[in-house]
Amino acid sequence: EVGETYEVHWPHSSVGDCGTVNQYQTPFYDGVFCNLSMEQFAAIAVDAQNIASNVGVHGQVFTVVNDEQYFYPDMMRGMIIDKQRNMGTDIHYYTGSTTGTSRSNEMCSQYAPITWQVDRQCHMISASSFDKLCHDMLLQRDDMKDDL
Repeated sequence: EVGETYEVHWPHSSVGDCGTVNQYQTPFYDGVFCNLSMEQFAAIAVDAQNIASNVGVHGQVFTVVNDEQYFYPDMMRGMIIDKQRNMGTDIHYYTGSTTGTSRSNEMCSQYAPITWQVDRQCHMISASSFDKLCHDMLLQRDDMKDDL
């Protein structure tokens, strides 16, 4: 909705199916760890640093505007890097965990630590960019409507 602010996360992994048609799934754990055998997962999970070294999330915050000069056609593929608008250029790196509605101060993520790379600034983006993102999410192999 125009005037609202949203945070977008792009999970990625070097151990799952990132870079394939199976990368984009709901819940995102499925894509990050897709087709990883229990043996492979157990080997990685022996040391928590292995998860942090192989799983990460990019994050950006946007305020939706009704202005097509802020249209970005491919939000689906990852963090927007636009040096002229300082998008994706001032990044804060930290170690955290995965998030979601099933996580809270009482219920921690089983996938921790992971590396977060978050744009420090809030950026304007056109409403049609979000419309396009939602459209692209519905075209993925997996049903992503729960993430809309």
